[in-house]
Amino acid sequence: MDEILELLENKQYTNLRQHLAEMNHADIAVIMEELPEEEMLKVFRILPKDMAADVFSYLEVESQQFIITSLSDKEAANIIDNLMADDATDFLEEMPANVVKKLLANANPETRRDINHLLRYPEDSAGSIMTVEYVDLKENLTVAEAIERIRNVGLDSETINICYVLDSQRTLVGTVALRYLLLSQPDERIGDIMHEQVISLHTLMDQEEVAHQFQKYDFIAMPVVDNENRLVGIITVDDVVDIME
Repeated sequence: MDEILELLENKQYTNLRQHLAEMNHADIAVIMEELPEEEMLKVFRILPKDMAADVFSYLEVESQQFIITSLSDKEAANIIDNLMADDATDFLEEMPANVVKKLLANANPETRRDINHLLRYPEDSAGSIMTVEYVDLKENLTVAEAIERIRNVGLDSETINICYVLDSQRTLVGTVALRYLLLSQPDERIGDIMHEQVISLHTLMDQEEVAHQFQKYDFIAMPVVDNENRLVGIITVDDVVDIME
């Protein structure tokens, strides 16, 4: 904390940026919360772009609102675009309607679609806390093709440890663990090696029941399906920690 204040006071912004780049995102957020608002904003602007959204997700709602309303429309939209959809939704639910409208108008179409999708679900339901960032695979893919898909989309996914297998109607038909993929032969088909007994959550399931399911099965992630058993999102264990407590 003292080192960051000293670098700020001496306007050693390059050194401050390098120092922040080596820190844990949650630790940066804790330090920012202790700074006066203008200094907090200054530190946020100095953050490397690839860190900004992650640090933002750890801040208190009041700090998030101050920062987002202090940024330009383009800068604010960039933060929303780079947040995981569930984090972005949680944030937007706390924002005034006029600010939400402006942010969604400037967000890219993909982000806007994902957030609007999540905002439709009732408060305290599984749908309201799920994320739409996951890796889905088709049954007819080979292991080699599946691994290539994970490389292409995994960076934007909440987790890649478990991949979800869908048919042509997006019905959830199985799961496959990344570890199992890596140990399988490259030409094996996903449909032949997937685990077909899938335990899923319904979009309208109460959050307390969601937490109970996580405790019961000790999963780190669970799929969320609609009435037709179509995959619409996943919930990861970090999303239900507060409910468990």
